[in-house]
Amino acid sequence: MAGNAGTDAVILVGGQGTRLRPLTLSAPKPMLPTAGLPFLTHLLARIADAGISHVVLGTSFKAEVFEEHFGDGAELGLELEYVTETEPLGTGGGIRNVLPKLRADNIMVFNGDVLGGTDLGAILDTHEFTNADVTLHLVRVSDPRAFGCVPTDEDGRVTAFLEKTQDPPTDQINAGCYVFRREYIEKIPVGRPVSVEREVFPALLAEGARVQAHVDSSYWRDMGTPEDFVRGSADLVRGIAPSPALPGQRGEFLVHEGAGVAPGAVLIGGTVVGRGAEVGAGARLDGAVLFDGARIEAGATVERSIIGFGARIGPRALVRDAVIGDGANIGARCELLRGARVWPGVQIPDGGIRFSTDV
Repeated sequence: MAGNAGTDAVILVGGQGTRLRPLTLSAPKPMLPTAGLPFLTHLLARIADAGISHVVLGTSFKAEVFEEHFGDGAELGLELEYVTETEPLGTGGGIRNVLPKLRADNIMVFNGDVLGGTDLGAILDTHEFTNADVTLHLVRVSDPRAFGCVPTDEDGRVTAFLEKTQDPPTDQINAGCYVFRREYIEKIPVGRPVSVEREVFPALLAEGARVQAHVDSSYWRDMGTPEDFVRGSADLVRGIAPSPALPGQRGEFLVHEGAGVAPGAVLIGGTVVGRGAEVGAGARLDGAVLFDGARIEAGATVERSIIGFGARIGPRALVRDAVIGDGANIGARCELLRGARVWPGVQIPDGGIRFSTDV
């Protein structure tokens, strides 16, 4: 779809990823391996697929990591540029901060935390067809209470921006993808923190700008929490979430080259085994995300958990709904459940943490 060459993309990747600690102590969230690729790769591949070639990354936290990995973007068929915030400017300020790098009349802005499957070309078509000043991608969700709701009129124009509420009037939520006419980015105040949701969008409505909605029910997940990160990764492996960066067969697991999986190990639920990782005999991995070099010893069980780079889970240990930091060592027969987080390099002795009474 080369028809969108007149559109620039902006990806906001400045967040600190605090909800995913301790994994984000060493790498920014958009660089964490998701189905074996840095999370951001999936979004960049979708942008390239939509025929957009010029992409500007708005970075702040560990900014240098992005350029070290992606360089000028040529490998993905993109032209990548980077702008680093020296102090946090919020979503609106982050967009305004990259303005000097933007060339096109239409700017498509992405929240770098979202795993999505919507047709980006269709959002741009809506923007053009309705002659909108700003177009928002809205997605319908079964429980909108945790999100900002965005009601629209019969023509699909946005009528309000509502904060999270226990009694939402609509199931349409802000999906974190916007198309701006360039002059509306120019209007965002410069040099101070600005929120698009709380300040920019309400001001646009107040001044009578045409704020249009593109509503669909496509795949959508904010990858901010360990639970969502695990589910999003599994959805990519199983083909529930689409990604042009993942060619080939989908299934219950993805094992990367150089990994070793012993006979009798069970891998289900969209499990990912990273490069050089080892899975011992009789281990059971259900919806597990193993980063490169992780080791799961014989008879251990890992369910819906993230195991950091080079971490080790001892024999017959149980890790469920937990995050294990890089290089941590969990002893034999330990039980880590329900939101446990182990910091990088921590050593837990055999049987050192239990939830049940038997040892």
